[in-house]
Amino acid sequence: MAYEMIAFALFAILTVASSVGAVLVRDVWHSALLLGLSLLSFAVHYVMLQAEFVAAMQILVYVGGVLILITFAVMLTRRTSTEEVTNA
Repeated sequence: MAYEMIAFALFAILTVASSVGAVLVRDVWHSALLLGLSLLSFAVHYVMLQAEFVAAMQILVYVGGVLILITFAVMLTRRTSTEEVTNA
């Protein structure tokens, strides 16, 4: 019982911290990575609630699908520096 409470508290702190970080971070790439971390920690919460199917769907749909689309969008629209833009 005590180990479950400690694990829940740690993952709750991780979930809140990564969610707040995804909103406050200026870099879009780091924001997408923090979003993935928060989605994975939600899946851990579902496992703790003994809802393994919902946790698997969380990982497959959100982390596997939505986060990959966000990653491709960030990679395709990201500019490396302002010098390359002005020279082109």
